[in-house]
Amino acid sequence: MSRTSCSLTGADPILTMRTEERLVVLRRSPSLTTIAIMAATDVNQVTLYFSIAEIYSFASNWGNMDDTILLTFWITGAVFVAICFFVAYCVWKYSYKKERRAEYKPEDKKLESRLTWATAIGVAALLAPGLVVWNQYVTVPENAYKVEVFAYQWGWKYRLPGEDNILGKTDIKYISDENPFGLILEDPNGKDDLLVDEQELHVLKDRPVKFELRTIDVLHNFYVPQFRGKMDMVPGIVTYYWLTPTRVGDFEVLCAEYCGTGHYAMRGRVIVDEEKDYKKWEAKQITFEKMLAKSKKNDNLQLVKKEK
Repeated sequence: MSRTSCSLTGADPILTMRTEERLVVLRRSPSLTTIAIMAATDVNQVTLYFSIAEIYSFASNWGNMDDTILLTFWITGAVFVAICFFVAYCVWKYSYKKERRAEYKPEDKKLESRLTWATAIGVAALLAPGLVVWNQYVTVPENAYKVEVFAYQWGWKYRLPGEDNILGKTDIKYISDENPFGLILEDPNGKDDLLVDEQELHVLKDRPVKFELRTIDVLHNFYVPQFRGKMDMVPGIVTYYWLTPTRVGDFEVLCAEYCGTGHYAMRGRVIVDEEKDYKKWEAKQITFEKMLAKSKKNDNLQLVKKEK
């Protein structure tokens, strides 16, 4: 049976796919429905299981994000089950009986006190782990390597510090075709900055990285699912978060904030390398000073051609 006939008869096209094709679909849209269908119908269950684990496994030091979410699920799940049992008990205990009379009780201070304390403890149990993780999330290590992430409709650019390990200062009013990041020319720290004018960023495995997030137009959000971290990018201010990549791999960058008609296509890649591969990639990047010299050279060539 062809895929077209399957879709016309109402059967799910996933059912007709080979294992390799299913994994491509899973990487593009890892929804619970897709996983459920694949898990129930795929013959090669071992390959599928480890592929799902690879897609969802974390690749940074923020694995405790998962622990915090799981704790939330357990607490809210336990409360939900308890409420269901309580409702069932009330239905049985206080079912209609002809001889029973309702008790008029406008308030119960003891019950209200118990409910208040139980609610407070429950909310604290939910908030405390998250606050601990959040404090770690925004407390950047002193040895973190700074990377500027520059967002625009609809793509990504990156800027890395040069040999001085200091990012140059920027101002949005200086942004132009010759100076796409808006670096201040008078700032000597920006001369050796490495400019990555493409959608692909490389980072070094096991080295803490601080992402400094800028946007030139509207709200964006720099999100790599396997890193378990993201942050809104707000026009006019620099937001940030940090992480330590713990696994070599090629990971997709998504914009997790609706930013216009091209939002769906605002994607990129972050590649986590070992030191040897990272040094090779880093050596290919152009510095701000060289880019300015190249731009001036092109301008002079154009002037010569016009004079001729």
